[in-house]
Amino acid sequence: MRNTLFVCAAAGSAALLSGCAASGNADKRFARGEYEAAIGLYKAQVAKGKTAPVANYRIAESYRLSNRVEQAEPFYKAALDGKVRAADAGFRYAEALRANGKFDEAAAQFSAYATSGTNRTLAARAETDAKNALASKELVGQASGYAVRPLDSLNTAASEFGATVKPDTKEFVFASGRTGKKFLGNGENFTDLYTVKFADAAAMTGGAVAPLPGPFNTPGRLEASATYTPDGKTVVFARSNDGSKKGYLSVDLWISYFRAGAWTEPVLANINDRTADDFSPVFAPDGVTLYFASGRRSGLGGNDLFRATLGPNGRFSAAENLGDAINTAGNDNFPGVAPDGTLYFSSDGRPGYGKLDIFMVQAGKPVNLGPDVNGPADDFAPLPMSAEAGVFSSNRAGGKGSDDLYAYQKKNLKTVNFFVDGTVLGRDAKLNTTAPISGETVTITDSKGRKTDVLTGPDGKFTAPLDSVTSYAFISDRAGYFTARAAVSTVGRKPAQSQLTQPQTDIRLPVTLTLNKIIVNRAIEVKDIFYDYDKSNIRPDAAIRLDTLVQTLADNPKINIELSSHTDQRGKDAYNLKLSQRRAESAVEYIVSKGIARTRITARGYGETRPIIAKPTSEAEYQRNRRTEFKVTRIDK
Repeated sequence: MRNTLFVCAAAGSAALLSGCAASGNADKRFARGEYEAAIGLYKAQVAKGKTAPVANYRIAESYRLSNRVEQAEPFYKAALDGKVRAADAGFRYAEALRANGKFDEAAAQFSAYATSGTNRTLAARAETDAKNALASKELVGQASGYAVRPLDSLNTAASEFGATVKPDTKEFVFASGRTGKKFLGNGENFTDLYTVKFADAAAMTGGAVAPLPGPFNTPGRLEASATYTPDGKTVVFARSNDGSKKGYLSVDLWISYFRAGAWTEPVLANINDRTADDFSPVFAPDGVTLYFASGRRSGLGGNDLFRATLGPNGRFSAAENLGDAINTAGNDNFPGVAPDGTLYFSSDGRPGYGKLDIFMVQAGKPVNLGPDVNGPADDFAPLPMSAEAGVFSSNRAGGKGSDDLYAYQKKNLKTVNFFVDGTVLGRDAKLNTTAPISGETVTITDSKGRKTDVLTGPDGKFTAPLDSVTSYAFISDRAGYFTARAAVSTVGRKPAQSQLTQPQTDIRLPVTLTLNKIIVNRAIEVKDIFYDYDKSNIRPDAAIRLDTLVQTLADNPKINIELSSHTDQRGKDAYNLKLSQRRAESAVEYIVSKGIARTRITARGYGETRPIIAKPTSEAEYQRNRRTEFKVTRIDK
């Protein structure tokens, strides 16, 4: 999407020069939005060692403002390393890192900028962008739901994007720079509107491409993003100004009508903002609701999506912002509407795979279309032709030009369903028996904190569906028993599509919850609590084991316990008694530090007075006697 100013307007670029030393012709080119020429001149300055930090910054800005921010990364870094005075440099560097898929580095840079106090507006946005960058990592590796192919019969070395279908003639209309003169903003061609009647409509192949007939294409201006009412008699499209900056600025929406066998001369639609870009219009199926994008100041930041209603008099109602359920502090633009009215759009303000990603709105929430449709580059201008297929534009690697047209089709993916098959058992330590427990409630909590309760059947078993890439905790709590816990995760357990042999595969994960009957004053050993020789401090390995006891106390808030420490028979009795008391007290202090009330725990050192093996003869037997135990002393009502 380098070709046009339909994302970033050049009109305000001169303001970026304020407060910086003049650097001749390069600055003039930059101020006029002639970024391609400015880049070469600034690079020459850097090579000569002249004002390198400022020149590097403007090289980076030239790339960003011509929508090539991924190429700006090393120049922002060089500018920052050179201590450039530019309040937004740190934020823009983070944007470049994100555009190159360096999500961890981008998140760190956004976070640093958010606390820098350099620019309040960008700092607030940086905080959100840091979270989005980390969330974007979770999208990587997700299965693709769509097959994507380039429309090579239309794509050229120039830019092709922003397609629509003229309803009455079924002509395919799109923007292309194949014959335009050079646009100095990025060195590519000005775009015009073109049309083709496919010989094979299903495959979107064949047919002769020609400029769109009518008074639409003009020399020295960019035209793109045509949209028609259902009868094909009204068209709205985007057109840039001619650089003179007279009248409306940069990109605006124009409207024309088919009357008496010809299209009327386009006029400015009444919904344009004189100080902002208005672009990428699309009519909804009702033929009166127009969605479009705008960078006007009343938005939430960047470009926002708006809608307006076309009246019978040819005038639109006041533009209405779609609100924060759709718009973000980033750029939200290029809407598309499916035949069933489902809204699609492009955004760089949400977790995604790179720069602009395509989203569809389901139940009021934007949903990323996933990999293949979306990738590291700009993926934008969706034309949904059904619920399962459509066309979009992308400047991804491997295309014929900067922007190319691609068709997408939903795949018939093999599905994987996860289930947990669980069993709840009750154990009686006195009788050393276990038995299934029927009618027991098991609470399932996922990694997002959502809870579900299931009941065991007569055989103590339960089954529940699980989501993929999710971790779960299972808890069973029964009066007179210690709460039982277990964990299951589906993360990393979904087979690749190539490994699946059936249209649907069920993966069942077993789990057993054993409820141990609470027996007052019965000692329970806490395994593997080791101390250094002659020491009572809690070692890291012991802390891990004590954490299980902390969890037991948290899960069973009515029990009170005695925590006891025991030594072996080596050493003097009195010394061992004192050492075991210190060790018991140290363990209790650790447990209390984790939030357990001290009143619930008593520390008791028994020294060598209660051995498990009365006359040990090996080191292993001595070790059995050196142990930590707890016993329930009271259960509160």
